[in-house]
Amino acid sequence: MFSFLKKKSPEPAADQNGQDKSGSGWFRQLKSGLERTGTQLSELFSRNGRIDDDLYEELETILITADAGMDATNALLSDLRRQVKEKHLSEAVQLREALAQSLLKLLKPLAQPLQANTHKPFVIMLVGVNGAGKTTSIGKLAKYLQAQGLSVMLAAGDTFRAAAREQLMAWGVRNSVTVITQQSGDAAAVIYDAVQAAQARSVDVVLADTAGRLTTQANLMEEIKKVKRVIAKALPDAPHEVLLVLDANTGQNALSQVKAFDQALGVTGLILTKLDGTAKGGVIAAIARANPIPVRFIGIGEKLDDLRPFAAEDFVAALLGIDE
Repeated sequence: MFSFLKKKSPEPAADQNGQDKSGSGWFRQLKSGLERTGTQLSELFSRNGRIDDDLYEELETILITADAGMDATNALLSDLRRQVKEKHLSEAVQLREALAQSLLKLLKPLAQPLQANTHKPFVIMLVGVNGAGKTTSIGKLAKYLQAQGLSVMLAAGDTFRAAAREQLMAWGVRNSVTVITQQSGDAAAVIYDAVQAAQARSVDVVLADTAGRLTTQANLMEEIKKVKRVIAKALPDAPHEVLLVLDANTGQNALSQVKAFDQALGVTGLILTKLDGTAKGGVIAAIARANPIPVRFIGIGEKLDDLRPFAAEDFVAALLGIDE
């Protein structure tokens, strides 16, 4: 059963300090983070019973409360009914694998890994609302890129939050990478200098932090557009990637964030953070249905290695409470 859920995130068994970095350990963490939804679905499908309208109704409630949203929920239920009819399914337990198939079909197009070696320097601009985890994600992303053999430079473009520069500098120390900062409050100038410095020093990747902003703050959304234009002046075609960092616990608010930032900047990828807390996980299905931007990474903890490329198979298995 579930033989199609075989692809796991490829990771070495341990790092140089002997810490577990295996795909198995990562999957257990992910499954634990999505336990709320996984448990509800497992209980629903493990009951002895036949597929009927009551079962569909319960499933609909679970998916909606898991932040999948009405559009994605209706699409998944429609696909389930199709599978039930075509495959002549009758038992509730059979619906679990059918749902896994439906989810995988919906989410797999989002699993597009970041390719940061197509330009040099490859400039990545990270954006998002306050508290989504941008700065922390930059620190983890720097570690990930270094493991790919790429040199990294950080740009402290969050000039609003008092401790943002110090926080990024601390990540720079942990990763042994240069952090470009300024005393001024001009984010565009900081990132412009970082891009020029990266060119001069032949650095592979620039990770540009930006201040958190609500999508309703029109002046700040205009400012982030300016930052992107200034980056392009420093290096034609840059930024090469605009990553929107989303807190997985924000539910359907994530959809409005994706829409607003995409309209303003042309978002090329998403980082979904905080899947280790109370996240219900379904929001990724809502995004896939409403605005299918690639999910480059998901984060499940505070450690340096807790940000990894999104693998649809892993996510679906964890969401449904399926063991490896």
